[in-house]
Amino acid sequence: MDGQSIGALWDRVTGAQPAPHGWLVLATGAAALLAVVARPLWRVTRNAVTIAHEGGHGLAALLTGRTLTGIRLHSDTSGLTLSYGQPTGPGMVLTAAAGYIAPPLLGLGCAALLAADRITLLLWLTIALLLALLVRIRNAFGFLSVILAGAAFFLVSWYGTAEVQAGFAYLGSWFLLFGSVRPVLELQYQRRRGEGGDSDADQLARLTGVPGLAWVTLFLVTALVCLAVGAHWLLPEDPASF
Repeated sequence: MDGQSIGALWDRVTGAQPAPHGWLVLATGAAALLAVVARPLWRVTRNAVTIAHEGGHGLAALLTGRTLTGIRLHSDTSGLTLSYGQPTGPGMVLTAAAGYIAPPLLGLGCAALLAADRITLLLWLTIALLLALLVRIRNAFGFLSVILAGAAFFLVSWYGTAEVQAGFAYLGSWFLLFGSVRPVLELQYQRRRGEGGDSDADQLARLTGVPGLAWVTLFLVTALVCLAVGAHWLLPEDPASF
């Protein structure tokens, strides 16, 4: 690939694309909400939230100087991130807290890129993040899940029309924003039933002395704030776009 081709590719990735029609933004939002609230769909789509959740744990572990040994994604939509370092202290707290905070923040970041009409850049950044995660995956199901997700983003970004790319990007952003709320509610439901003893919130309670319910509240407030701000950025301001 010569310099001119590289420059053209760079311009394609970093340049702005036309904003999609308002009906497409609403349609993808409705589809994402359905994928979260419909139990049969959620059993499958929740894997995407798990990828972001475990990726958040992994990134926080690396940023705080812990040794990240691997990430596992399971077919029941659960996951496990293993890291070594000080068993207590700020690094361990940030690593434990990052799981439920990562998906809504990632969704908010996606919404910010889409508000700036950087659709292609969003798709390629997602591919880069999935590749970075892939090298840390330590089980077959997790490897397959990340490969399939990355392949979907690549195919859409390389072969999809502008409208297909926009629809895919908006659908993913809406899904992260909506999909970040339900796992927190499920977490508290499990805790009320006495099944969440090893959850992130309860680990944080043991590490900090702050009650687990306070951590669940933090996770939920983060998800709801990101949803509200992200929706404001995603929804078109001009009624004529509908």
